[in-house]
Amino acid sequence: MTAPSQVIQPAKPIAAAPSRTPLWIGLSLLATYVIWGSTYFAIRIGLESFPPFLMIGLRFTVAGSVLYAVLRWQGSPAPTRGQWGRAGIVGACLIGGGMAMSAFAGQYIASALVALIVTTSPLWTALFAGLWGEWPSRQEWIGLVLGLIGTGLLSAGGDTSATLFGIVLVIAAAAAWGLGSAWSRQLDLPDGLMATAAQMLIGGVIVLAVSLVRGERLTAAPTLGPLLALVYLITFGSLIAFSAYNYLLKHVRPALAASNSYVNPVIALGLGVGFAGEQMPSTLWLALPLILVGVGCVLLRKQAPAKDETA
Repeated sequence: MTAPSQVIQPAKPIAAAPSRTPLWIGLSLLATYVIWGSTYFAIRIGLESFPPFLMIGLRFTVAGSVLYAVLRWQGSPAPTRGQWGRAGIVGACLIGGGMAMSAFAGQYIASALVALIVTTSPLWTALFAGLWGEWPSRQEWIGLVLGLIGTGLLSAGGDTSATLFGIVLVIAAAAAWGLGSAWSRQLDLPDGLMATAAQMLIGGVIVLAVSLVRGERLTAAPTLGPLLALVYLITFGSLIAFSAYNYLLKHVRPALAASNSYVNPVIALGLGVGFAGEQMPSTLWLALPLILVGVGCVLLRKQAPAKDETA
């Protein structure tokens, strides 16, 4: 009687996994769509007191330190030296390259154009993922292109002044984000949230080092609004949304994980109109259906090939 019970007991968590996975995938997509869309507004407030690199560095260093301490307190093993190095590569690409470089480019290129070029990151993710044999399906390619066109229309009404240096910086930032997203799926990283903690810690320290080299510093004590914005960016933008993005990179296809880039500008625009008095672009009613159809093509792609990844 003992042998059959030993066979049946391990099957329970396996049977429960499919019911949990769609829920966590849905919640993670919601977090990257809504929370990261709201961080544009929070960053705008935070920049009233914090220099850009200092703010990004503090955001991820604090978030990574908190998450790492909690995980170690709960008994999670520390990453090996090799895992620290590989997590550092991903953190440098996503945080140092993707986030910090695009923020730095804002000095040389209009924010509307930054937003437009950054939305190419899902295409970069798809292209780099193809190097490891994960090419998007035809339906996903259609969704990616429609989403890109839609966000382009959404940004068309804004200031598009730019220098060549600024354009190159933002393209490099989008490419770095795509490379880090695709590469992370192939690397031996720490288990679960420890990978997120290591990436945020190393990425944040890299950005703080850049801030130090650039001579950034606080010219006055931060006011309440920017302080609250930084707390929001640490807790929601990093601890929750960045962790959710890492979860998606491990459990869904790259095109779906990166689809937040098309939804974030819509959320950011809504908050800007509602709380900052920004103007609604006249192209919204044409752009929004294209974005929704594009994201729908990616979301509704048959996920059969991805089942092996979630197992």
